[in-house]
Amino acid sequence: MTTKTTASDAVFHEKCMLSALKEAKKAYDLGESPIGAVIVKDGKIIARAHNLRQTKQDATLHAEMVCISKACRKLSAWHLFDCDLYVTLEPCYMCAGAIIQSHIRHVYFGAYDPKGGAVFSKSKLFELPHNHHVESTGGILEEECSQLLKQFFRELRTQKKDRRE
Repeated sequence: MTTKTTASDAVFHEKCMLSALKEAKKAYDLGESPIGAVIVKDGKIIARAHNLRQTKQDATLHAEMVCISKACRKLSAWHLFDCDLYVTLEPCYMCAGAIIQSHIRHVYFGAYDPKGGAVFSKSKLFELPHNHHVESTGGILEEECSQLLKQFFRELRTQKKDRRE
C-alpha cells in the first residue's frame, strides 16, 4: 500500500534515500552488492548500514537486517514502532519478514527488484494478513539506485570475463 506525499515530504524522503545511497556506495567499495539502508525515527537517522554478506560470509547480513539490528540496539527494543526504513533496493523475502517482525512503520525503497522483490515485484508480502501492517513506497531516487546496481554488476561480469580470458 502506498501513501500520498507532499512536496516537503518528497524532499525529506529523497534526503533519507541519499543517505542510504551513501551506505550503498560503502558496500560497492567493499565489493559487496551496493545496497544501503537507514532507519529514521522522529525525523532523525538512528541507524545506517550496508550489505556485508561477502565481507563477513553471512547470508543474513543484508543492509536491511544489519540496519534493523543497529536500530534495535540503539533503542534497546525489538519493536521499532514509529520508525521508517529507507533502502536502495526493494526488500527480499527475508528482509520483508524482519521488517514485519520488528514493526517498522513504513518502508521507502529506491529500485524495484524484479527477481527477488517481496514488496511489489515478485510478491506483495506486506499485503498479507500479519500481526503488523507495514506501509511501503517504491521508486524514490529509483534511477540513481538502479544505476549503481547496474554499474556494479556490469563491472563484476567484466572482471569474471577477464579472468576467464
